[in-house]
Amino acid sequence: MLTTIIYRSHIGKNTSEPEVEKFIEKANQRNANAEVTGILLFDGEHFLQLLEGPEDNVEKIYRIICDDNRHFSLTELLRDYSVERHFGNAGMELFDLRNYDKSAVLDAVLERATSKFKLTYDDRTLQFLKTFIECDNKDSYLELTESETWQFESYLQPSLAAECPEDEPYTFGFQPIIDPSSRKVLSYEAKMRAPDGQSPLKFFASLQRDEIYQVDLASKRTALCMAKALQLQDSTLVLRLLPMTLVKNPDAVTFLLESINENGFVPQQIVISISEDSVVNEDEAFTAEVMKLKRSGIRLAIDNFGAGMAGLLLLTRVQPEVVMIDGDMLRDVHKNGPKQAINQSIIKICSSLEIQVVASGITQAEEWSWLRLAGVKAFQGNLFADVIPRKLPAIQWPVKS
Repeated sequence: MLTTIIYRSHIGKNTSEPEVEKFIEKANQRNANAEVTGILLFDGEHFLQLLEGPEDNVEKIYRIICDDNRHFSLTELLRDYSVERHFGNAGMELFDLRNYDKSAVLDAVLERATSKFKLTYDDRTLQFLKTFIECDNKDSYLELTESETWQFESYLQPSLAAECPEDEPYTFGFQPIIDPSSRKVLSYEAKMRAPDGQSPLKFFASLQRDEIYQVDLASKRTALCMAKALQLQDSTLVLRLLPMTLVKNPDAVTFLLESINENGFVPQQIVISISEDSVVNEDEAFTAEVMKLKRSGIRLAIDNFGAGMAGLLLLTRVQPEVVMIDGDMLRDVHKNGPKQAINQSIIKICSSLEIQVVASGITQAEEWSWLRLAGVKAFQGNLFADVIPRKLPAIQWPVKS
């Protein structure tokens, strides 16, 4: 089975054009020996390469390419399967776009094609080549700089501790959502943990379905009590709630308001986070309960956005103030073209609707750097702060080195 990979990258500032020609010659032979073929477009600044061949061989060569320091900001645009090769003449055929008139360059690329059938740019694979060739404004590419590196300075928070009632089978840690550029803590999200600090899934698995929703709601009082003990009354709090908790507990909003008031908070400080991947689209009762929340002054966040099936429709139904993009959608975003396109669309949509975007689950400085270029200001993840039960974690602020 043939695999196709297309990537784009930027030539290194210390990589000369004679050096490009030299490593192309070596790569051509290496690829040919592995039965990998393709074409490499070069415009003097950026590369775009199409690789085709047996899956294992293509993957092995692609890993070598990813580790090559003669180019940077490598972004994978396509990974797919094909029935035949588009360009099978050489292991790596260099095509310098600068040697051709722009009006004729597309036809010149097509002449290199080896498909049995006449290729047109209706072919999705070739559309990537066409877009690269016709792009006049490559400054629009969101690229990390070649030498960008970051260190992180630790800021220790007050050494307070909040205890749970002894009979509670769970506790909470408060992970900050921050603006790294301005060094501001925007809010704290209460994240449930088992007493030993691990996931509480085992505990919830021991409950009956209706019990789950009762415990989920009751736990928010505990979270607010712990937030008070940690002296967070001047902060915004994010409390995660199962969508059906609102439906199964008719007095849920009243309970939340009472708990908020008891612990010295006001409704406008509270953001209720609902996970997109657990929302039932058809449930009108859920929408009605969300409206009750918002009328009380409590704000709404859609968590794990992009992980479920309800996302865009949900934005039209409940109008959240915050969207928290799913961590899996952001993993390695700095080098994944499909994720970049989807996240840029989410950011643009939310900007149009005046919805704050939070990039959650960030673990790499490169992920943060790319999302910052894309316009995201609010971040959360272990790169900046861990979840520590009953305490406020140290915050790691980035410093460019």
